[in-house]
Amino acid sequence: MTPYLVLALLLAAPQPEASDGFDTLVVCPQAYVAAMQPWLQYRMQQGHKIGIVTDTTSKAKIRSTIRQAAKDGPLKQVLLVGDAIADQSGDVGVPVHYQKGIVNVHFGSEPELPTDNYYADLNDDQIPDLAVGRFSAQSEEDVKTIVAKTLAYETSLKPGRWQRRLHFVAGLGGFGSVVDTMMETMTKKFLTDEIPPHFEAIVAQGSWQSIYCPDPREFRDEVVRQLNDGGLFWVYMGHGHVETLDYIRVPNDAYPILTTKDAAALHNETSNPIAIFLSCYTGAFDANRDCIAERLQRTAGGPVAVFAGSRVTMPYAMGVMGTEMMQQYFREKQPNLGQLILHAKQQMIRDENKSGNRKTLDMLARLVSPKPDLLREERLEHVALFNLFGDPLLQLPQASPVEISVPESAQPGTKIEVAGKTSLPGKVHLELVCRRDGCVAELAKRIQYDPAHDELSTYTSTYQAANDRLWKSLELNSTDGGFRAELEIPPTCHGPCHVRAWVEGASQVGLGSHDIEIQPLKVSAEDQGDSERP
Repeated sequence: MTPYLVLALLLAAPQPEASDGFDTLVVCPQAYVAAMQPWLQYRMQQGHKIGIVTDTTSKAKIRSTIRQAAKDGPLKQVLLVGDAIADQSGDVGVPVHYQKGIVNVHFGSEPELPTDNYYADLNDDQIPDLAVGRFSAQSEEDVKTIVAKTLAYETSLKPGRWQRRLHFVAGLGGFGSVVDTMMETMTKKFLTDEIPPHFEAIVAQGSWQSIYCPDPREFRDEVVRQLNDGGLFWVYMGHGHVETLDYIRVPNDAYPILTTKDAAALHNETSNPIAIFLSCYTGAFDANRDCIAERLQRTAGGPVAVFAGSRVTMPYAMGVMGTEMMQQYFREKQPNLGQLILHAKQQMIRDENKSGNRKTLDMLARLVSPKPDLLREERLEHVALFNLFGDPLLQLPQASPVEISVPESAQPGTKIEVAGKTSLPGKVHLELVCRRDGCVAELAKRIQYDPAHDELSTYTSTYQAANDRLWKSLELNSTDGGFRAELEIPPTCHGPCHVRAWVEGASQVGLGSHDIEIQPLKVSAEDQGDSERP
């Protein structure tokens, strides 16, 4: 008798033969099957063949069932439903597996790390062969909340500006001046090179010296506001703990960036982002108290999915993982979250045919890493360290491409002609913006800390100015697939810029961009001399 049930019968649909195989297995205690019905029905209506495993007492038995299902058919993903429980405990949930630490133990981590990669690895090489995610629920109500949020993401969210918005929150490194400088340099390069210019990137940094730091007293409020405003991805890079992220440290005081208690303030119902925590312990789903990833996942107004590390994590491997994830979304255009993470993990182990940023990361790691001979092992360990709290079948929104034609260069104070093509009828927003490593205003890094209220209140306006990259914008309509307009270049505009467009369609957005260099008109010495004559 097959160890998994065929759910089509439960849903009054034609029952396929087990020999046909499944593309998805759901490992779900019987107590949560009823709460999973809306998700199961929705996915099967999409054409997925889904099997369910209700015997969740033994992790070895679960993995054996998964491997048999992979032999029987084209299995691609596994969804685990329930909190992490001890193997053979008889509790309601899905057993957690512990993998021996090799590299992160040198950085103060526990000797074992909890991972769901155990269920995705079909040949014991520690590299996943299947996409795996977990609905980390402690009750039937938790399951209902996560299911409702997941289905709403695909069925209820209207297309809009949120599909081009990304938030990045960075804490202090604290790994030493050399490594911190490397991380800051690579972060800037990551933001400018790995993400296409037509996406908005809003940066907040937890250092009072940075122009990207809002009022430190209100930093947590800004993070909550970002999560409530929503967007495509929300990414945190920095130190983390089970229940809290790092603190902004100022002379004689410190302010938290985010804690599990802040989940109560999340009420996003329009564009729940996918949250990525490139940090330690934020995904410690075996802890005796909720970790940040779990609390956010179980909150109706929180992120639709969370990707986080379960123990001590390290800058190099996280940098590689972040780079590979961006490649999988922006260039490979993976259709769902599980496949994006699966391919990113597979690619981060490989060394051949890598991008310039990946090569730079590898080179710098060999120079500054305390364990340069264990770089592959470090990457492999992070495959296990990072787990998805969410639906591996979650469909990722992809924008329709917009073609833009502009001159390669232009002068300040002039006008350029912008021509474009789009398959979407709708309103076209054209923007002239500077690169992400700059801003429109001239802002200087702070060198002295003044605790006065009036002075700290100016931080937020500086932070907003630091994220303002817009030189000029205009709106027009496109009804026949094309558009053309003149865009004015402000007299103060200069340097490398982009002309970008986003189209508000009825059911989809369109995005596109083109580079342009704004160069002041060169004046010859002879002309300059003439202008100086009376």
